[in-house]
Amino acid sequence: MFKRSVCVFCGSRKGRNPAHEAAATDLGTALAQNDMRLVYGAGDVGLMGAVARAAQAAGGETFGVIPDHLVKWEVGKTDLTRYIVTETMHERKKVMFMNCDAVVVLPGGAGSLDEYFEVLTWRQIGLHEKPVFLLNTEGYWTKLIHLIDHVIDEGFADASLRDYTTVVDTVQDLMDGLGATGR
Repeated sequence: MFKRSVCVFCGSRKGRNPAHEAAATDLGTALAQNDMRLVYGAGDVGLMGAVARAAQAAGGETFGVIPDHLVKWEVGKTDLTRYIVTETMHERKKVMFMNCDAVVVLPGGAGSLDEYFEVLTWRQIGLHEKPVFLLNTEGYWTKLIHLIDHVIDEGFADASLRDYTTVVDTVQDLMDGLGATGR
């Protein structure tokens, strides 16, 4: 039985930097080795596929949620421990979030940003207190972190907004933040 569930938001593409796929693979392996269930977007492409395949290869529990209209595009990974098809993107995010204890955002595009800002906003308005992590592999999220500082500096958010996200540079730092102890 898994100890905790970790929702991973990440790209449906690999991106240009091979370090991002390597980090996704390392994360999937680390989650499984620490009896943490992967909750993710159920795709078998990009970083999504890398994290899921690694978790499976290491014997981990996998919980995937995908909207019907993306099953073909993101190549819905039906061999997961649990595979759910939703009607909408909003439902996907809600099911993923409701089935996790923590959120991790790996490199990704507009979809990953949407997912991150939704859980950040929910935290800001008091709807949850789950930890949210940005895995800043090779500085991928540095400009986003600067943007959040800019929003605060310009008076559109309290400084507490910065406290709702923990920025980590490595999978090991992330696992430490998640309280991993290893097997």
